[in-house]
Amino acid sequence: MLIAQPEQAMQWAADPAPPASEYPDSYWRSLYFFNVYRVIVAVLLLAVVAIWRDSPQFGSHSLTLFVVTAVFYVLFSILCFTLTRIRWRFNLQLTVQVAADIGFIVTLMRASGGISSGLGLLLLATLAGAALIGRGRLTLFYAALASIAVLLEHTYAVLNHDAAIAQYVQAGLISGGYFATAWLAHTLARYAAASEQLAAQREVDLANLAQVNQLVIQDMQDGVLVVDAGGVIRQINARAERMLGSLREHRDMLLKDYAPALAVSFEKWRDGSGGIDANSGPLFNNTLNASFVPIGRTRQVGAVIFLEDLSRAQTQAQQMKLAALGRLTANIAHEIRNPLGAISHAAELLQEEPAINDTTKRLLAIIHDNSRRIDRMVNDVMRLNRGERAQRESLVLVDFLKIFVEQFCAIEKIPSETFAIELHATPRVLFDRSHLDQVMWNLCRNALRYCQRRHASICIRVSSVRSGSIVRLDIVDDGPGVPPESRSQLFEPFFTTDTGGTGLGLYIAREICDANGAIVEYVETPSGAQFSVLCRTGG
Repeated sequence: MLIAQPEQAMQWAADPAPPASEYPDSYWRSLYFFNVYRVIVAVLLLAVVAIWRDSPQFGSHSLTLFVVTAVFYVLFSILCFTLTRIRWRFNLQLTVQVAADIGFIVTLMRASGGISSGLGLLLLATLAGAALIGRGRLTLFYAALASIAVLLEHTYAVLNHDAAIAQYVQAGLISGGYFATAWLAHTLARYAAASEQLAAQREVDLANLAQVNQLVIQDMQDGVLVVDAGGVIRQINARAERMLGSLREHRDMLLKDYAPALAVSFEKWRDGSGGIDANSGPLFNNTLNASFVPIGRTRQVGAVIFLEDLSRAQTQAQQMKLAALGRLTANIAHEIRNPLGAISHAAELLQEEPAINDTTKRLLAIIHDNSRRIDRMVNDVMRLNRGERAQRESLVLVDFLKIFVEQFCAIEKIPSETFAIELHATPRVLFDRSHLDQVMWNLCRNALRYCQRRHASICIRVSSVRSGSIVRLDIVDDGPGVPPESRSQLFEPFFTTDTGGTGLGLYIAREICDANGAIVEYVETPSGAQFSVLCRTGG
């Protein structure tokens, strides 16, 4: 996905004999130019004889043999082009071509007077080219083959009394030159193979690094722009486009055309002197903060611009403050429980005294009611701070609702006819049983507080949405509904319209639903109030 595979590129450089189908284009391209060299040499030799027929240099021993050999050399070179194009058996083609070069050139030497013609030097280029093309394979074999051919040619000339024995020294020297050229080309080919392997690995590493950098930059929470010396945007991540606006596929745009205010800060930073002043301060109505980091040693080369969303930083700071405040509130609530319990217990004892008047009873009732309210608020705060982890299980929702309604009606001392359950589906839900019970208690207690307490004043509806993957649980009452000005604050902590409420019921219900992968929301209706819980099916 992310990483390009270097195996093939490395295999071509290190494997002594890869399969013919795996030879890269560079091998066949080199063999093609090797054939071009062969054609040029053969045509030039033929042209020299055709133009300077009286020249004693080429074909001096047998002009007919020289011309025929040169013609066949040209035809063989043309045939090699065809074989190279079909890319058939690279190693075999190279070996056959080198052997043919040796045969043709040695024959031309025989037709031109042997070793003294100087045509044997042409084999130096052939051996060097074969070594480089074959990456050093069979190089010494080709040199040995050329040396044997030259020595045999001179031996034939000596036996026919055409050449002097003393010219064996010249033949030996040129044979030594073949081996020296082959060995040097073999060494260079090894270095070339190692360099090719290293270059392939570095190419893969650079490609991987570029892709990793691209992914990191795109996923950064800060905006990133890369600007060159001319003020042209060379790279920008998605976060920066969300902050400054989309480039609309117009790449290489000038920074001053895309974000003029940022361009002004960039020019001021670039024209600065002394140490690196990497922070330009707030921009765009104090919503963004720009930081500049030079690409090279000087600021004139360009810069990487980091854009920080100050609103996000402020939100994080606010969340940290709320977390600290939550811990403080939980500690305070824990300290309140003991004196609160003592006050409530003392009030209950006073209510049992026989000689108390009505005024005292009324005051004690006020103390008792407010103690219960504070105790309920303390319990809510403690439960909210614990943040119990959800233990989700698959529940039969219909059975759960029947048991819940019975318990709710018994504890609240209301008739069961107050509730109506409408089943448009009978699904299972994935939810923590105790958490779902707590959410239903909070929502149904609110519904009971504002409903008319008549037959079916509270309606619980069960249905499936999104092709059965989501279960919708609606709690609807026939009360006055939620005022429009209060709907945006329904799920905020400590917000309540009831003088006896804590303002934490709906907030805790939302947090519990989040922990279970569910959503609780208020739905506007023509009359009454409706809260909906969207949760996943339990399979």
